[in-house]
Amino acid sequence: MGALGFYFDMQACIGCRTCQIACKDKNNLPIGVLFREIKKFETGVFPKSNSYNISYSCNHCEEAKCVKGCPTGAMHYGADGTVQHDPDLCIGCQYCIMNCPYSVPQLLPERNIIGKCDSCIDLRNAGQNPACVDACLMRCLHFGDLDELRKEYGEELVNALPILPSPDITKPSLLISPKTCALESSFTELEV
Repeated sequence: MGALGFYFDMQACIGCRTCQIACKDKNNLPIGVLFREIKKFETGVFPKSNSYNISYSCNHCEEAKCVKGCPTGAMHYGADGTVQHDPDLCIGCQYCIMNCPYSVPQLLPERNIIGKCDSCIDLRNAGQNPACVDACLMRCLHFGDLDELRKEYGEELVNALPILPSPDITKPSLLISPKTCALESSFTELEV
């Protein structure tokens, strides 16, 4: 089996945030903390403008900077290759936050430790999908073997967009079916 990761169909996403809410509920996250987030961007100028949504979380990178920057081993690669976090080893130093170019790890202030998407490893170990995947109304999200996802959804998938850091930095385990406008280098993040 190859690397595991998320597939996101940007062309079908309506920005409903159901994946974001399902993740927040499943992980019982406090106000202000999100392990999966929907953001909306606009390109072009009215009347020729376009918009797109992106649903993002931990990319379970092959060369995860959060893992390399963690002094205690709390951030580590799980047996399946995904990036996992051991709260018992975490000292809340936030080096993983400083090192992650995607700003994925989050401080859980009530416990003074870090938290992040673990791709719902507990659900996956029970033969289920991550909560965000099953919650998606438009079936935009999938999780699995990246080679298999590429075969199923096409070779034109990308893991680089102008709104994201270069994939050369971390080699993210992420595949996106982009809208054409998401490939434009000039964009504005919209507040929603």
